Amino acid sequence: MIDKTIIFFMPSIEGGGVEKNLFIISNHFAKKFKKVYLITTSTEFKKKFNKKINIISTKVNFWKQYGRRLKYLICLLLLLKTLSKDRNVKVFSFQANIYCLVVCKLFNVKIVVRSNSAPIGWSKNFIKNFIFNKLLKLADITIVNSKEFGKELKRRFGVNSIVIYNPLNKKEIISLSKKKVRISFFKNNTLNIINVGRFTDQKDHLTLLKAINLIKNKINLRLIIIGRGVNLDLMNDFIKKNNLKKFVKIIHFMNNPFPYIKKSELFILSSTFEGLPNVLLEALVLKKFVISSNCQTGPSEILLKGKGGLLFKVKDYIGLSEKILFYYNKKNNCNILLNNAVKSLHRFDSKLNLKKYVNLFSGL
Repeated sequence: MIDKTIIFFMPSIEGGGVEKNLFIISNHFAKKFKKVYLITTSTEFKKKFNKKINIISTKVNFWKQYGRRLKYLICLLLLLKTLSKDRNVKVFSFQANIYCLVVCKLFNVKIVVRSNSAPIGWSKNFIKNFIFNKLLKLADITIVNSKEFGKELKRRFGVNSIVIYNPLNKKEIISLSKKKVRISFFKNNTLNIINVGRFTDQKDHLTLLKAINLIKNKINLRLIIIGRGVNLDLMNDFIKKNNLKKFVKIIHFMNNPFPYIKKSELFILSSTFEGLPNVLLEALVLKKFVISSNCQTGPSEILLKGKGGLLFKVKDYIGLSEKILFYYNKKNNCNILLNNAVKSLHRFDSKLNLKKYVNLFSGL
């Protein structure tokens, strides 16, 4: 047991890929470090954490109905209170990194920030660029989850980073995929396609739906989209307007989408930006062929620059429709690509990458 105190900072836990990494890494740290804390407003996820992790939150829990900004403020106050009592800690920020950085520097506490999505998604105006350019360098260590991500951070903000891939637990994914599917929508002798992701502009489900609309009368296909978010009505409106109900089914977010992925044949990611999308790794563990937007960052790295799957330009729904038809007509060729991607999954091995995290904090 390493005699150090680690504080994880994650104000808003919402059930996505970042959260999966938080659960895996913090639970592993609970086995390796003497004291591990988590500052969050999202206490409904308490069962996801090792019992040794001390969760610091408010006594009341009505924050779910409010946006992230208020949750950030509450957790920053909790961090201030915690650091005022004990500065002999190391902070690991998963969210609201700039705010957390400022507080830690005020108390002269070492902080590691984990940047989760490509800069193109969160540095779109002059003020943000100025703030990030000045403050990101203050972190003692910055972690990114793909090599391309690291290059972008260096190019845009002059920040040096350490690449640690998302820890991938293959055994758990395969085990969870064996559970029964509650909803029957996929059909035999049909191209069964799946997408899993939040219904936000970032995930760009409209590009996927537009592509399906172009080819719905050319091949037999079914698409399941699993998730939740602000764009649900927009997606439903498109489905209704284009008579896609026969071809597309939207399923509300679930903690275990793996049985549905297992039942599918093709996984499609249509994001405008990412970090290192866990969902692509999970699909490959279940040996599903992947078509993805070539967005910053991660998909190209996971799919070996097109040697492990098919890539299309961001928002290019015509290009996506062509890739789907290519897969449908050239499955033997695509299986070679799939085998390449599956063989390369050792890069994301859970034990290998968790060890890198522990070694990094051991030396901090």
